[in-house]
Amino acid sequence: MSEEFLGYKGKALQILKGIGAEIGDVIRITKDGETYEGILIPRSEYGDDKHVVIKLKSGYNVGVSITPTTQIEKVGAGVKPTFIPPPLPEQKPGLPRVAIISTGGTIASRVDYRTGAVRPALSASDLYSVVPELSEIAIIDAKILFSLYSENITPKHWSETAKNVAKHIKKGVAGVVVAHGTDTLGYTAAALSFALQDLPVPVIMVASQRSADRPSSDAATNLIGAVKGCQRSFRGSSCRHA
Repeated sequence: MSEEFLGYKGKALQILKGIGAEIGDVIRITKDGETYEGILIPRSEYGDDKHVVIKLKSGYNVGVSITPTTQIEKVGAGVKPTFIPPPLPEQKPGLPRVAIISTGGTIASRVDYRTGAVRPALSASDLYSVVPELSEIAIIDAKILFSLYSENITPKHWSETAKNVAKHIKKGVAGVVVAHGTDTLGYTAAALSFALQDLPVPVIMVASQRSADRPSSDAATNLIGAVKGCQRSFRGSSCRHA
């Protein structure tokens, strides 16, 4: 399965690459005398390689099976979603310094409403800029470590995360917040608890159920709670999961 063609593989992937189509492009499918035109959207990674799914103008999704007589053509290029973060809030002196390390996941993602896909698109500094309340709580050192869905995080990434957390602690921060996806947050938290022993400051993992660009998102509340947690006097590793 290709990262650029989420959920597509085999025959379907070969055809889409052959016509130069990408997720978000407008394609036209002609089969058995019927024509379907819409936006190419991602599929489940567990799907077969004989169907292509598009979003029609009506908003409905339709899957079309591929046969030897099926014709597929690209008729328009998609517009990739963009995000222009607001200016970073002013840092107030005298506040504790907290590091935010972003690894990806829903808390650092945005929804592409044209295709319905959720993509890693926000860095740690972006999160800081869209949650200005953080400037009242701490001086933030923001770093993007990965932009991965948590199901793609491996032990290699656990090791890299632990090294970065330790590096920030050595710099004297009051705590470290790790923004992470929900699916494997518990595994990463367990790995960090073994890799980082006798910590002098809190290390808090934070996730969200809804991406930061959605009105119902819990990302801001969870992030604020995590940074506030770094002001507490407890030591060690803590896991916060909405």
